[in-house]
Amino acid sequence: MAKPHHLTGENGFHFSQPLVFPSPSPVGEDSSAFDSAGGTPLSNGTPSSAESCGLPLCEAKGIKYISAEQEELACGWGGFTPGCLQLFNTSKGVLFFLCVASFLQGMTVNGFINTVITSIERRFDLRSYQSGLIASSYDIAACLCLTFVSYFGGNGHKPRWLGWGVLVMGLGSLLFALPHFTTGRYEVRSSAEVGVCAANHSLPCAAAASSLSSYRFVFMLGQFLHGMGATPLYTLGVTYLDENVKTNYSPVYIAVFYTAAILGPAAGYLVGGMFLNIYTEIGRETDISPENTLWVGAWWIGFLGAGAASLLISIPILGYPQRLPGSQRYIVMRVSEAHQLKDGSHKKASDPDFGKTVKDLPRSVLLLLKNPTFIFLCLAGATEATLIAGMSTFGPKFLESQFSLSASEAATLFGYLVVPAGGGGTFLGGFLVNKFKLRCSGIIKLCLLCTVSSLLAIFIFFIHCPNMPMAGVTQMYNGSTLPGSQLNLTAVCNADCGCLQETYSPVCGSNDVMYYSPCHAGCRKVSENLRNGKKVYHECSCIEKTLLHGPGEAEAGKCTSPCAKKTLLLFFMFVVILFTFLSSIPALTATLRCVSDRQKSFALGIQWIVVRTLGGIPGPIAFGSMIDKSCLLWQDQCGEQGSCYVYQNSAMSRYTLITGLVYKVLGTTFFTIACVLYKPPPTESAPGSSDTSENGNGDLQETKPSLPAEEDI
Repeated sequence: MAKPHHLTGENGFHFSQPLVFPSPSPVGEDSSAFDSAGGTPLSNGTPSSAESCGLPLCEAKGIKYISAEQEELACGWGGFTPGCLQLFNTSKGVLFFLCVASFLQGMTVNGFINTVITSIERRFDLRSYQSGLIASSYDIAACLCLTFVSYFGGNGHKPRWLGWGVLVMGLGSLLFALPHFTTGRYEVRSSAEVGVCAANHSLPCAAAASSLSSYRFVFMLGQFLHGMGATPLYTLGVTYLDENVKTNYSPVYIAVFYTAAILGPAAGYLVGGMFLNIYTEIGRETDISPENTLWVGAWWIGFLGAGAASLLISIPILGYPQRLPGSQRYIVMRVSEAHQLKDGSHKKASDPDFGKTVKDLPRSVLLLLKNPTFIFLCLAGATEATLIAGMSTFGPKFLESQFSLSASEAATLFGYLVVPAGGGGTFLGGFLVNKFKLRCSGIIKLCLLCTVSSLLAIFIFFIHCPNMPMAGVTQMYNGSTLPGSQLNLTAVCNADCGCLQETYSPVCGSNDVMYYSPCHAGCRKVSENLRNGKKVYHECSCIEKTLLHGPGEAEAGKCTSPCAKKTLLLFFMFVVILFTFLSSIPALTATLRCVSDRQKSFALGIQWIVVRTLGGIPGPIAFGSMIDKSCLLWQDQCGEQGSCYVYQNSAMSRYTLITGLVYKVLGTTFFTIACVLYKPPPTESAPGSSDTSENGNGDLQETKPSLPAEEDI
């Protein structure tokens, strides 16, 4: 089928020539949109100069012939390419499997791990900065692999890189769950045994108690494998989608892909929260409830399921061809928006053989470093990544402390925030770019608007929910202020009880004051509340009855927070998350458009290195260290300091506000500079023209409606 096209070369030469679009070939044959009778095709579809004169009409200057290799485009594994699989050999099919992979990655790395971090700290005697190191191991692995994967994978068989990466990610999940099966049973001395006053308080220290923290290295190795496996997913996966769909639809495809990655953590928070309501030693009865601070849920179940699912989903991804049938038509119709360097060095990327050898690696890096728009988009992404990584890791802990919730309740509530805000913001960002047909400059301005909006919303952390009063920790037993903020868990009312600080089992007194344990509340008897199954302690000498004189009562668990600011705080947290993720897909799209086509995969790799080095890695560590500073009550495990039991809410909010303001201001500054410094191609590089310095092939525009393609959307 012939259609007239207008092609403009670098010298402005105008040529009108019918281009032949053959019908799609049968599966397994070359289904390129453009075929040539001879010539060795180059990576951008342009025949080499050495052989181009063997082509018909080679003497006509200004013509670019697009050819394709006789490559196998069928979906399958080796010679096994059944016809039923070809139904999935489309852009929609690969999008589906990549969405499942990104969903599993998000659910595992940003969902399950962040949900169970408190339980892991409690089970393996870890401090917050140690758990922050576990979270950062993912980014460390990604940084080490990104250059290699994005450079060589970008010019290689992308689906194979993606499939093996997902498989490695699955192995990392299985390894992360391994410590549950290699440690002894989780032993808890309940308050019914040693917690009440005048009970036998002998609590021998386990010989292996201090060695449990060494399991953090197993968790770090599991996270390292997660990082290695996910590296191709967000570099090669994005460019594979971008290369196989129309330019206008690329932001939508990428938005759907990233929305799945955002919904993954949300599902991880919800499902992980459900698993935390199951006791970690399945099948073994315990007399403590999930509301008890000593409770450890079945944190490991999610990793087993996600690991097995990742191993399975890697199989179909490995079967996809290097490019999808019919994708060549989209490549030749692209319009370059790459940043124009003053010295014209960006034209080096037009060489079809550029980037295929290690020798070109330094030059590729130099071209990106000379692109100021790309550099400042990377820095802006790093500032956003710091907040996302820090808040996703310790967000549930923030809610747990502010609203006096259990770990499972906090994880579930945080999941309810992330599902509509993160997922909706991610998809909406790609939709807006497609809806308004934004070019690179307009996309950066949209990112700037979103960052400013979230900057204003982050001032909500000026407010906080007050700590529930806790005797000996936030106030004296008689209700007076604690001098010098020094712990004083012993009072006249419990002096003869011989209470141990190793036994932390908070109870809520009938006077709405929390106590370290039933023993510290002076309670001597225990019963069970038939209505909710919680233990009720009686004859508590440190608690006065509100109506009658004499000892009061206490119920197991934390006191419910009556914070009137809860709704306001949750609403503005929703707004911060929404606008933070709203800019993610536009920022990614701007990155893809401000560099040349042949550098897209490598540019994403370099960007992820910057984002993870300056954002993802220090984010959890910085947030963990800050949260440690706001700790009021540390675990005392046989003389060793363990995890934190009680945080000061005002300090936690203050540190969150300061960090948020610093990084949001930096992000606003970087997006502004990127917008100001961006230099688009000349105006003549419009649809229907050729920007050979960037794409290495003509950007074609049909004078009639575009051909009906098998995969238009």
